[in-house]
Amino acid sequence: MVVKMMLLYLTFFAACRNDKSMTKEMQKKPQLQTITDTNPINSISEVPLPDGYTRINYTKGSFADWLRNIKLKKDRHVYLFNRTLKRNQLAQYAVLAVSVGHKDLQQCADAVMRLRAEYFYSFGKYDHIKFTDNNNIGYQFIRPYNRTSFNVYLDKVFSMCGSASLEKQLSKHIDLKEVMPGDVFIHGGYPGHAEIVVDCAINEKGQKIYLLAQSYMPAQDIHILLNPNYKISPWYLVNDNPKIETPEYTFSRTALKRW
Repeated sequence: MVVKMMLLYLTFFAACRNDKSMTKEMQKKPQLQTITDTNPINSISEVPLPDGYTRINYTKGSFADWLRNIKLKKDRHVYLFNRTLKRNQLAQYAVLAVSVGHKDLQQCADAVMRLRAEYFYSFGKYDHIKFTDNNNIGYQFIRPYNRTSFNVYLDKVFSMCGSASLEKQLSKHIDLKEVMPGDVFIHGGYPGHAEIVVDCAINEKGQKIYLLAQSYMPAQDIHILLNPNYKISPWYLVNDNPKIETPEYTFSRTALKRW
C-alpha cells in the first residue's frame, strides 16, 4: 500500500509540474495586449473600476475584505519560484506581494491555500489553519506559531494537498450570481486548476463584476488575471455564459465553490 501511494504521489507530482503540458492549451487562447512593466497602484482595492461600478462592501476583518487589501508588487512580471521569468507574460494584470517560496510547490490550488492560511495567520486564528489531502487526512498548523514554522507547515501542505483534495474541502457550490471575494473556481485533477476571486463590484443595474487571481505550473507569483475578452479587463462580468474563459484555463460556471 505504501509503495502504491508513493507511486501515485510521484505520478501526480510529475504531472502537475510539467510546464510543457500546458503549451497547446495556451496556444488556443487569444493573444493579450502587452502590459507595461511597472504597476502604478498599491493594492487590489485600487484596481480601477469600469464606469458606473462601485465596490461591494464586506465586513471589515472578513476574508473578502482582507483579500481586497492585499498589496501589489511594482514589478508586473511574473517570476517562477527560482526567480526566472515565467514563459507567458501576457496573462497578468498585476502581481500580488505574496511569497511564492523557494521550491516548485506553490502552484494553483496551493496559492489558494496560501491566501486562506495567510488570512488566518494575520489575525492569529491559528486553529483555523487546516487543510486535508485526497485521503481526508488533515494537516493542522500547530505551535510554535512563528513565520518559520508556518512556512515549513505550508511546504508540507503543498506537497500533500492539491486541486483534487481542495475541491473536496470546498464542499459548498455557489451560483455565479452570488460570487464574492474568497470564492474559488476549481477543477480538481492531475493536473487540475484553481483560481480565486479577490474583489467584486456592482453597478446600479445590479450587474456584478469580479477579479480573479492564480498561480500556475511551475510554482510562480500569484497574479491578477487579465480578461481575454478585453472589454472590462481585468474585470470579469457575471453573465449567463456557461464557461468562464481566463488567459490560461477555461472553467464551467458551475465550478465555483466556497469555504
